[in-house]
Amino acid sequence: MASAAASEEAVKAAKVLMVGAGGIGCELLKTLALSGFSDIHIIDLDTIEVSNLNRQFLFRKSHVGQSKAHVARDAILKFRPNINIKSYHANVKDSEFNVDFFKQFNVVMNGLDNLDARRHVNRLCLAAEVPLVESGTTGFLGQVTVHVKGKTECYECQAKPVPKSYPVCTITSTPSKFVHCIVWAKDLLFAKLFGDKNQDNDLNVHSKDDSSSNSDVFKRDADEDLDQYARRIYDHVFGYNIEAALDNEETWKNRKRPHPIYIRDALPEEALKQNGSSGGCNKEHEEPSAMASLGLTNPQEIWTLAENSRVFMEAFKLFFEKREKEIGSLIFDKDDQLAVEFVTTAANIRAYSFGIPLHSLFEAKGVAGNIVHAVATTNAIIAGLIVIEAIKVLRGDYKNYRMTFCLEHPTRKMLLMPVEPFEPNKSCYVCSETPLLLDVNTKETKLREVIDKIIKSKLGMNLPLVMIGSTLVFEDGDGLDEDEAANYALNLDKVLAELPAPVINGTKLTVEDFQQELSCSINIKHREEFDEEKEPDGMVLSGWSAPVEKQVNSNGENKSESSSSSAHGTDDTVEDISAKPGMKRKLDEISETKENCGASSSAQVVEDNDDLTMLEEDPMLKKKRLQ
Repeated sequence: MASAAASEEAVKAAKVLMVGAGGIGCELLKTLALSGFSDIHIIDLDTIEVSNLNRQFLFRKSHVGQSKAHVARDAILKFRPNINIKSYHANVKDSEFNVDFFKQFNVVMNGLDNLDARRHVNRLCLAAEVPLVESGTTGFLGQVTVHVKGKTECYECQAKPVPKSYPVCTITSTPSKFVHCIVWAKDLLFAKLFGDKNQDNDLNVHSKDDSSSNSDVFKRDADEDLDQYARRIYDHVFGYNIEAALDNEETWKNRKRPHPIYIRDALPEEALKQNGSSGGCNKEHEEPSAMASLGLTNPQEIWTLAENSRVFMEAFKLFFEKREKEIGSLIFDKDDQLAVEFVTTAANIRAYSFGIPLHSLFEAKGVAGNIVHAVATTNAIIAGLIVIEAIKVLRGDYKNYRMTFCLEHPTRKMLLMPVEPFEPNKSCYVCSETPLLLDVNTKETKLREVIDKIIKSKLGMNLPLVMIGSTLVFEDGDGLDEDEAANYALNLDKVLAELPAPVINGTKLTVEDFQQELSCSINIKHREEFDEEKEPDGMVLSGWSAPVEKQVNSNGENKSESSSSSAHGTDDTVEDISAKPGMKRKLDEISETKENCGASSSAQVVEDNDDLTMLEEDPMLKKKRLQ
């Protein structure tokens, strides 16, 4: 009874912060309110979409377009009017949410959908010394982890997956997987035709008949009608470009040769004349759709080459007929029906050319948008586990903290797998300030590349400051005067060896982000050559938890492809909630059952509209345990 009373008092007195009001966030806010929490703050940047309504139960159709944070607050206050809920329709990375802001809370709970924001919150919690309860779901899988400075590992102590990147030559010349075709259709073709014309693009813009090296086949001639333009683009990207690739015999010695596809072969003249003519979506208030125009109704059907070609041509024309004002500024969006139709068919036609199995629009949308369909029940389970861990944190009951994994299939009668948290990783550059090592060609690499590819992308700093010894060579953020900003801008385009304080082999960089109150050191090792395919950045960062690459499979799941991290040893026991008190499960027992539940020993990450799961290395393979 005393323990229950202590918990109740801790809950009533607590001031808590929720970051994210989506799938997990809706369930979490409801559970917090019903558990007695009376002072809750919520931050969420998103607005409500129709696709959220099947699992984010605090929202209704009338709320579409409104702030998630505000609507969630209002929904809870209808049945808990006496509690204090403050909502912020804002980005958690905004300057107002600084370390001092975080210090006012007893615990922070994440329900975020992206790695960048998670890392940012982790660093602010470390700086403010506020406990963080992290979470994520994907389908039937989920997890909750507790991060307390000095007692457990921080969120970044272990490797986190990042999107798989592919060499340009694979995407443009030698695709072997459907995802390669999707990347080509989305990031190259769609961007070239409908996106920013000034952006770099690796598509071949020269046609067979080019007399000038400056001519761009993607530019529409003044006297060219839309049908002619669409056919010319089709023939160029699926026909001539393939023929040009076949000219390099060396490339195809050990590969299956693709075959060029021209519109006359894929779609007879008669069928082309009968194509849609935009009749199915000529009402101004209707969203343009090539499928609707052509009378196609089943997005899960795999179309033939001819059907893909018809939809491609129709989608192409609809962009110019119905959305011409947007052309030049469009970015692919998985919720844009016409964009999904265009990318799906372009990817399928290219896949057909290279002998890769075709996919339905439903499958292709999952691949292009990194979608894994959310399960409301999983969100509810994870939200309950977050609150359980938050109450332990408030009571200071750190010996009973647990990382809990929600499994898809029962394993020895368990759907929930609790594991003791791990000690801080002594090599973590975030919470242990361990120096990093950067292999880089100091004579060719510019400071801008280091900042973009390493400091911002890999280390997750938003407003970095870079020092070489006592010399400040770059600073980002507001408050800089014009002269300072101009000097830093000049430094960005200088190679490392030509900076005011030259960077050479053995130089030590100090990198800081004052907003995150994070500082780390990077030791430079000069290196002349890099493997273009394995080291596409032209530099290699080591001495940190290197990211695990992910790739997208045909049903929209993202699966980890490789991991550079490995277990430092094995722990032969793990707590089994199905066993009697005090009993432990042996590693070999765990290993036997992993296959039954589809568990993976490498990291996984899946992102959808609101929830992101980080299933880290199999907890049974970790050595350090919280004592």
